[in-house]
Amino acid sequence: MMAHQILVHATTSGGVTTVEALIKHPMDSGFVKGKDGKLIPPHYIEVVEFTHKGKLVLRGFWGPAVSKNPFIRFSFKGGASGDPIGVSWVDNKGETASMSAAIM
Repeated sequence: MMAHQILVHATTSGGVTTVEALIKHPMDSGFVKGKDGKLIPPHYIEVVEFTHKGKLVLRGFWGPAVSKNPFIRFSFKGGASGDPIGVSWVDNKGETASMSAAIM
């Protein structure tokens, strides 16, 4: 199992919070061959979720077409400086990662 890392940055201005996240994950499609000529098994994030103060604000259903180490940016209404933003994901192998950060 690899070390999964999530980097999150969230800011708020004018009643709108903007969230940016970089998720370290191989996102292998299962259609690419390794140096040995064999297919690399599929390993990709299937569901990613973002919460604000425990309430779901975005759920994404991803698949093998998403690039390695995906970056996502989105905005939602509400949020204040210091409020928690949570992010979690589950991949096709059942691996998970989660973290939270404060809105700046």
